[in-house]
Amino acid sequence: MIIKKAFGTQCRTLFIRTLRTMKASLPLLLTLLLATACVRHHQPIRLQGEAQGTYYNIAYCDSLQRNLQPQIDSLLHDFDTTASLWVENSIIRKANRHEATALSAHFVDLLRLSLQMEDYTHGAFNCKIGSLVNLYGFGFKNRDDITDRQVDSLLALIRHGECRIDDTHTTPRLFLSQGIELDFNAIAQGYVVDLLARMFNQLGIHNYLIDVGGEVIARGCKPDGSSWTVGIERPAKDKYSPQEIETAIQLNDLAVVTSGNYRKYYEHDGIRYSHTIDPATGRPVSHSLLSVSVVSHQAWYADAMATAFMVMGLEKSLQFIHDHPDNPDIQAVFFIYDDHGTYNTHATPEFQKLIK
Repeated sequence: MIIKKAFGTQCRTLFIRTLRTMKASLPLLLTLLLATACVRHHQPIRLQGEAQGTYYNIAYCDSLQRNLQPQIDSLLHDFDTTASLWVENSIIRKANRHEATALSAHFVDLLRLSLQMEDYTHGAFNCKIGSLVNLYGFGFKNRDDITDRQVDSLLALIRHGECRIDDTHTTPRLFLSQGIELDFNAIAQGYVVDLLARMFNQLGIHNYLIDVGGEVIARGCKPDGSSWTVGIERPAKDKYSPQEIETAIQLNDLAVVTSGNYRKYYEHDGIRYSHTIDPATGRPVSHSLLSVSVVSHQAWYADAMATAFMVMGLEKSLQFIHDHPDNPDIQAVFFIYDDHGTYNTHATPEFQKLIK
């Protein structure tokens, strides 16, 4: 099982204790690249590789038959120097250590989008809880001696501290209070998928499927004119269970991202603790929502909303969708255990239309 969301290729040998706080990430989507036979010079080009502590699978149709692997690897490597918590001298690591560093355009964009999503989701999405993520052992520190006092102390710093970008100068400046550590893991992988899609578009390639660690975007169609098909994993009993496909959806000019709690967790005194941290309480979430898959036109948005819904739980998520009827980008399927321990799914009407 390949684990997503641990940026930095040097973390391949580590148990990828990344996550978000909220979001976790594990490749909960299995991409089914079901291209059929076509004219020889239009045969899809398929590329595979490792990046950001996970894998990538890409298929694209290019009449020029260009091998874009060098460009793809370069883009992913450069992005690591901005957003990877596993690259010692990345911009985000330097920012969290309060070291002076030049802010890249992508770093500024990631922070702005993250703060916007925090406001939009009423705090369910929060990129400022990296210190809590580490405290629970999903980052760099040991989780054995966590106390309520530690959690509450960090939570107070996060709530009342400063985190903003000042772009009134020639170069942007970051203001980050002590106690706040940034963590872009719930948005960065979706963001880099969008960057790859933008690269393909600029090269005049408009039929492709990009899968980075289970975060998928599809544009155009397969060579036979049909939509790309993506499988969504059925939530497993535990992190050791084999993957099973729950359902398949057809994507055309859409992205899909899944966030779940059933593979990324730890157990202590017989209690299972999710990697998804609720920014309101500073504690792991404890509801019955196992995973959620969100479909959107942009992968970064689907990434952020999947995390936010995992924090909210099913009822609050459905209420959120109900309260935003004008937003066509909220299409989702939820996997839950009800009060009787029965496994169920709940899909929004727009999501149901995508099911193959």
